[in-house]
Amino acid sequence: MTVVNNQYASNWFANIIQRHIEGSVMTERVATTPGLYPLPDWAKETLSDLKGHQKGDLLSGDEGAEIESVYDEVRAEYVDDQLEAGVDRVVEGQARWDDMIAHPLTVHDAVETGGIVRYYDNNNFYRDPRVTGELTPSGDVAAELTAAADVLARDAPLQATLPGPYSLADLASDEHYGDEAAFQAAVADFLAGEVDSFPDHETLFLLEPSLVENPPAAGEEERATDAIRTVAAATDADVVVHTYWGALGEKLYAHLVDEAGADALGLDLVADDRDDTVYNVQEYGATDSLALGVVDGQNTLVEGAETTADRVEWFESQVPAQSFDTTYLTSNTEPFYLPENKYKEKLAALAAAVEVLE
Repeated sequence: MTVVNNQYASNWFANIIQRHIEGSVMTERVATTPGLYPLPDWAKETLSDLKGHQKGDLLSGDEGAEIESVYDEVRAEYVDDQLEAGVDRVVEGQARWDDMIAHPLTVHDAVETGGIVRYYDNNNFYRDPRVTGELTPSGDVAAELTAAADVLARDAPLQATLPGPYSLADLASDEHYGDEAAFQAAVADFLAGEVDSFPDHETLFLLEPSLVENPPAAGEEERATDAIRTVAAATDADVVVHTYWGALGEKLYAHLVDEAGADALGLDLVADDRDDTVYNVQEYGATDSLALGVVDGQNTLVEGAETTADRVEWFESQVPAQSFDTTYLTSNTEPFYLPENKYKEKLAALAAAVEVLE
């Protein structure tokens, strides 16, 4: 294993000692998801007829009333699905998003969409968002969340989802700022401005797959954590920096724990290198809370409640000296990859696993 400066481990152990001084902490377990759900079959057919399949028919942010009404109906259906499953945080579901990460830029007036680009090494694609002007807050995601809050009517806490600034900048093309550091900072400021307009929300998930798939070069970790901290500081809600598709590198993991300003890191326990993830926590500690990706957001095999709970207990058995304020039980990725019936079953498994663990 790579040697990382001992200051990170020392900081965590000091926190552990302080917790013992203050008394034991009972961990709250919360069932949730990172957002972005699969469109219901009826909505796919209806939207296909209304929008078409060409680039010019992708979401632009100024859709007509007929298309908006379809998304309103889907949003209400997503909320009902989550309430019926019994999850503890309800997401908007992001039916309007044409892709997993790039959406907040692709609907922006200062962004032009380019050619089709593959997401990392999977079979999903997005239109390259080419930033051609100043990024200012658009209010697009806030409008979605406000609509979800209206549907939810306080039946459960609302959870917001955004791409993390590192991943969004990594996947976009800069044709305006002219400097990688300035562009990443601008994307972070843009996302923080979006958060400023959000309705009340209990939790904010920042999705950061690029931290695993295309991590910052050695010596540039602080730039990434600075960007994340900018967005995290824009909300009073609990912030989860959710990573997936593998384990974080040791040095980057340590930087994220100490510098990102997040309440929780999201860790992928479905990935084959989960032992490396456990090692990071054992060696360098963790944020006060953790989000554990314990069901597979891309595999149609549905994990039962017992299996899901077993994965949480396995992880906790590997770090017995550590306690967390909150453990979020979640899918490792957004479940939009799944058929509609499978995603609903996985929602139910997450909620039931919390009950098994009580």
